[in-house]
Amino acid sequence: MKAKYLVVEGNIGSGKTTVATKLATCFGARLLLEQFVDNPFLPLFYKDKPRYAFPLELSFLAERYQQQHQFLLNRTLFEELIIADYIWDKSQLFARNNLNEAEFNLFQRMADIMKASLPKPDLILYLHTPIPQLLTQIRQRGRPYEQGIEEEYLLEIEEAYRNFLQQTTVPIVRIDMQQVDFNRPDHFQQLVDFLEQQQEFENQTIFIQ
Repeated sequence: MKAKYLVVEGNIGSGKTTVATKLATCFGARLLLEQFVDNPFLPLFYKDKPRYAFPLELSFLAERYQQQHQFLLNRTLFEELIIADYIWDKSQLFARNNLNEAEFNLFQRMADIMKASLPKPDLILYLHTPIPQLLTQIRQRGRPYEQGIEEEYLLEIEEAYRNFLQQTTVPIVRIDMQQVDFNRPDHFQQLVDFLEQQQEFENQTIFIQ
């Protein structure tokens, strides 16, 4: 595959980790997964967002920077493909939505300083998933602290992603996930074939059938 650093992105519950893991296995890539299971602030955030939003976003920022610094800045010239299930800018997308103005301004200053030392991905695969489908998938995966997520919050996150994708200079391949299940071998193979055939990536939407 032409890309050497590929990111799978999408709203909460869109299947980022599943797709990134399957692609990493298929292409023999190093896998960079967001660490959130042990974050002590995440369950608290969903119970009391105003109180716990700032420590939550700071903890994610520190964890993501440490992880990306380790994976991406210590790469050798000929190191294999890296596939991640999040992009660095995700920190600011969620922070803008969750923090008040003063908190976000401080957060953004810190994030921008860190971002300057990190490489950009070669490609973003964006899993565009309808909100009702996201809610179903969130319920199915059964994380207790996520069960109270409401449609309005997912719509706000979707809008934040939409604004980011319109501004980023990284090529974006948008996948319409409405009828897609990448656990189906035929659906997943269509994605693999697409990635293998591309010599240069550009902004586009692909449909899996």
